[in-house]
Amino acid sequence: MKITIDEDKCVGAGQCVLAAAEVFDQRDEDGVVVLLDSAPPQELLADVEDAAARCPALAIEVEK
Repeated sequence: MKITIDEDKCVGAGQCVLAAAEVFDQRDEDGVVVLLDSAPPQELLADVEDAAARCPALAIEVEK
């Protein structure tokens, strides 16, 4: 699995962090998503896909 983020699209909603805190965080100054692990273990796939689906700005892309 590979994750990419489009920071320009991110609106700082934080849904990704709620879904997969092991993989995503937010910058303190503006709430933009921070990718903690661009290639997380396969057992986190469901959480990462949930985070991508929850993103209102569609800023997260997941490649399997």
